[in-house]
Amino acid sequence: MKKILTLFAVVGLIAFSSCEGPEGPPGVPGLPGEDGLIAEVYEVSGVNFTAANDYNPIIPLNPAIFDSDMVVLYRLAGVDNGQDVWKMTPELYYFADGRFNFGYNFNFTKNDVSIYMDGNDLASVESSFRTNQIFRIVIIPGYLTGTNKSANKSDFSDYNAVIEKYNIDDTKIKSIKL
Repeated sequence: MKKILTLFAVVGLIAFSSCEGPEGPPGVPGLPGEDGLIAEVYEVSGVNFTAANDYNPIIPLNPAIFDSDMVVLYRLAGVDNGQDVWKMTPELYYFADGRFNFGYNFNFTKNDVSIYMDGNDLASVESSFRTNQIFRIVIIPGYLTGTNKSANKSDFSDYNAVIEKYNIDDTKIKSIKL
């Protein structure tokens, strides 16, 4: 009797598992990019570090980013043979005797990026380092950064390597003017 009940259970299970219903409606289309998630770049020009803003300009992000996103910040440090030279922050400068002079650093929330200068006497830093600076904010979805294996990690210090690694179209940079 147990064998017959087991046989009916197996046959019933097979019969019900092969049933299909009608196909459901299509889902909402996703964003363009890899699996609907894209890395993006904002260029912020006219950034000034002054006593009035406590050497800490705040850059709004609109729309807000996700909690899992990664933000990398680069400062335009110059031009070499017609190519922009981007330095990753934190970026530190020292006096000739090795003492710390000043540096750029940042932190971020879902809604903004706070770029700030560190140093003992920021008012004495040459104006070429304090005024009319240009930064690039690279936002990389956490989904893309969480799968890196140790042998395949990005070199975040190299702006061009990051752009290549995450297939960012460098011609579609969004501008923010302060």
